[in-house]
Amino acid sequence: MLGWRLVTEAVHTREGRIFAQLQHCGRISHPSLQPDGQLPVAPSAIRPAGQAVTYAGMQDFVTPRALQPEEIVVVVDQFRYAARQAKAAGFDGVEIHGANGYLIDQFLRDGSNHRSDTYGGSPMKRLKLLMEVIDAVAEVWPRDRIGVRLSPENRFNDMADSDPAVHFGGFAAELRRARLGYLHVLEGDMMTRTSAVDYAALRRRYGGIYIANNGYDKARANAALGSGDADLIAFGTAFIANPDLVDRLRNDWPLTAPDGQTFYVGGETGYTDYAIHEAANAHTT
Repeated sequence: MLGWRLVTEAVHTREGRIFAQLQHCGRISHPSLQPDGQLPVAPSAIRPAGQAVTYAGMQDFVTPRALQPEEIVVVVDQFRYAARQAKAAGFDGVEIHGANGYLIDQFLRDGSNHRSDTYGGSPMKRLKLLMEVIDAVAEVWPRDRIGVRLSPENRFNDMADSDPAVHFGGFAAELRRARLGYLHVLEGDMMTRTSAVDYAALRRRYGGIYIANNGYDKARANAALGSGDADLIAFGTAFIANPDLVDRLRNDWPLTAPDGQTFYVGGETGYTDYAIHEAANAHTT
């Protein structure tokens, strides 16, 4: 927590704002990362295809253990605790990660949630965990300092849903009642950049501040903002390779391409060693 305070203070010194993303991996983990080598947990005991990032390198995912109802209370409390820690570390708000195949997303999508209790079955039952997490986090943070991230169609981490347009449109309408600071949506599939969901319609059902994400460049971002399809645009990999991305977009400077081979491998290579643009260097020297 003290290490994160150094980060938040540095951001605030530059008049920036920073939110902490709160996440639970669920089945996208590995026994070697769990206390006493326990199985990862999930809504249902369904093994995802693919491999986990571990200290020993990439290892196959295992079949997770389905959470018992009384254990879900503990998971909700873990999010509450994480929200408190984020506030103590000096963050300006938090984003609840309900996307990309992690635990909350595993509950939301019917490809990974085969439960028959109050946390599975109908879309509104699958939404129950997320709504409970929001309420828990709202005990710590004002609701306008809480965001939620969703990914209706993203297949990353072996995810699937039978009708993402209908299901996530309903989720968006329910989240509207939660009075959040924003809804952050990864539009389409992260790997193929394809989509079959009308995200403008989803945005309308939500009704609040909407952040669009997934492969946006400057032209596409400006078009979405100009048409009203989004209020804000989130850039991910472009920021990894371009620490001065805002200046590059503002000045139409070329972007550095990220090296995907260095993602999630540890160390500074491909993480903190990307250079700022030479024009910015000339301006500051």
